[in-house]
This record gives sequence, C-alpha cells and structure tokens, in this order.
Amino acid sequence: MNSVKTGQRQPSPALRRAAITVGIRIAAAIAFMVVVVIIAAAAYMLYVSRHPEVAASDTSARVYVESNDMLKAMILAGFAGILAAGAIGWLSARSAIAPLGRALELQRRFVQDASHELRTPLTILDTRVQLAEAKVEAGSDAARILGQVRQDTAALTATVQELLLAATGEAEGPAEPIGVVPVVQEAAASLRDVAASRGVQLETTDDGGPRVRIQANSLRRAVLGLVDNALNHTPAGGSISVAVVRSGRGVSITVRDTGSGITGIDPSRVFDRFAHSTNPPAGGRRSYGLGLALVREIAVAAGGTIEVSETGPGGTTMVLTLPAA
Repeated sequence: MNSVKTGQRQPSPALRRAAITVGIRIAAAIAFMVVVVIIAAAAYMLYVSRHPEVAASDTSARVYVESNDMLKAMILAGFAGILAAGAIGWLSARSAIAPLGRALELQRRFVQDASHELRTPLTILDTRVQLAEAKVEAGSDAARILGQVRQDTAALTATVQELLLAATGEAEGPAEPIGVVPVVQEAAASLRDVAASRGVQLETTDDGGPRVRIQANSLRRAVLGLVDNALNHTPAGGSISVAVVRSGRGVSITVRDTGSGITGIDPSRVFDRFAHSTNPPAGGRRSYGLGLALVREIAVAAGGTIEVSETGPGGTTMVLTLPAA
C-alpha cells in the first residue's frame, strides 16, 4: 500500500520551487524580448510619424492606421506574448525537471526501503545478544564484548533511523545538550580493539564535562570517522590520541595520529566528497572518499567546523570544533 502511495506522490516542494524558478527565468527572458520588440516598433512608428519624407520615399502600397490604435494593439499583443511566455516557461520547466524528480524519488524510495528492512534484523540481533549476555558470567571478557556489540547495534539502529528520517524529509527537532566526553569515550572504545589488532595504541583525554547541542549518534559518527581515518593512515607501532578541550565558546575534539601525514592531495581537499590521495593508506584499506566528507557535514549541520590543523611526516592533527551548549 505504501509503494502505491509513494509512486503517486506529487513532486517535492524543492522540485516545485526549482520548476517555478526555471519557469520564471524562461518567462522573464521571453518577456524581455517581447518588450524590446514592442519598444523598437513604437520607436520606429514615432520616427516615421515625425519624418513624413521617410514614408513618402517608399512607393509600395500602404495602409494607414492611427498611431494610438497601433500602440494599443501592440500593448495588448505584448501582454498576450508575456502570458504565453509564462505558460511556455512553466511547461518547459516542468518537463525538464520531471526526470530529475523521478530519479530523486527512486533514490528516496531505495533509502526508505533499505532503512526499513534493516530495522528488523537489527532488532533480532540485539535480542540475540541480550540472550547471550544472560548466559555468560557478569564482568567477564565475554560479557564486556557482548556489551560493546549491543552498543554498536544501538548506534547502527540510530543511524538507520537517521537515514529513514532524512529520506522522508522529516526533521528530528532541536537537539538537546549532551556531554561530549562520554560519547567520545564510547566511540573510541568501539575502535580500541580494531586499533590493537593493527598494533596501534588509542588513547583519550579530556578536561571535564563540556556539553554541546547535537544528536549523540551524529557526534559518535563524527568521532568514529576521524578515528577510523587516523587508523587507516597510522602504521603498526604508532599511536592515536583523542582529546576533548573546552576553548572559549566552543568545544574542540582533537584527533592526533603518528602516521606519515597527508600526502598526494591538498590537505584542504580531504573533506571533499570522493577526494582521494594518490598514495595508498598505511593499512591498505580501500577508501571511498566519504568518511571525512560526512564528518564535515555533521559538523556544519551542528554549527561547527572541521579542519586539518597540522600534518607532516610526524603525523596529522584534525580538530572538530562545536559550539558549547
């Protein structure tokens, strides 16, 4: 039932606004041409009326019409031409944007369907992890790992929910102030085992409990993106540090690694979508150029910034700054 409704959905407000904008531009261009033609014709008529010798030099047959009547007819014709230009512009814009609307609708439906279909498997996975937790000894390594799996499952569920809301165009509402340190520590803990398996030391430091106004899962994704990028460029035996510092009216999350630095690409471009370095990362893992771009989108959406503050043979430092709540 939902599929039928989706297929019959009217164009989104953004596409309607785009169609109106394009239509107005086309209509304005045609209307300008009509007005120019009318003004040129009126100027010629006035010139001829004031210089009878010009008309007398032409021996062809003529039909004489009062200048006032001719001007009125030209004004009416120009008005009709402007209305026709508006109709032509509107129809042209709609026909031009229709394929884009269908493509966006297919993309939106794919994200909606994929997000919806992932929710049930994630719920089943969380339930099975809870059952496994009940069968292991509390405080054991197995219990700790299962607890981390539950946290990761909850984070993935929240990400799927964000994708579903984004696809439907619904807003989550204003974010409540949250503590930065717990989210950063949780994100770092999720990747600590990965870092250890690669021979990289991952540490976190903080200077208290600063708070920012952002969705907790969005902040977690941003920190994961920065640390994951650092892991991809830090060889075995290196280290990564994540520090939370309150600086004036902002809160800075600094991720510093001991890799080889950013090479093969301008550091200012690493946050662009699909940006790639010509040199492969230390871990040899394939990059799609989306991780840091998503971090920047999260930062900008929260009113913050992300930048490469330092890079070189001794490592790279990236700073995510968010307004303090």
